[in-house]
Amino acid sequence: MTEERCLPRRRDLYANVYNRTKGTLLASRAKVANSFWSRLVGLLGRPSLESGGGVWLIPGNSIHTIGMRFPIDLVLLSRSARVVEVRERVRPYSVVWPKLTARSVLELPEGTVSATRTEIGDEMQIEFAPARASG
Repeated sequence: MTEERCLPRRRDLYANVYNRTKGTLLASRAKVANSFWSRLVGLLGRPSLESGGGVWLIPGNSIHTIGMRFPIDLVLLSRSARVVEVRERVRPYSVVWPKLTARSVLELPEGTVSATRTEIGDEMQIEFAPARASG
């Protein structure tokens, strides 16, 4: 995994997230939130999160869903992209307290953790993807 300090500060940066341990795809279009503002906003204001979508909060080790309209799954990752915590069906207006070994958080559509069989100890592979073309 690329160190967070090496990530470019671009608004249109996305990532594909694979569970290398299980051979499954968690997200094909996870928005990289690597600035203060993009982490603060995260999924707020969205009516839903489409299948294959997500947000990768980096750096980060906790989240809140205050102001969100839908439940999400969470995968908290170590610096080496190993899963250190999973949370399923986190409801709106919840707080997930810091996990000290986590360095980033994947916010994913509800049901993703179960569908991909992701669990603590799994190794993720994260690849940057080009921005979505408009049109």
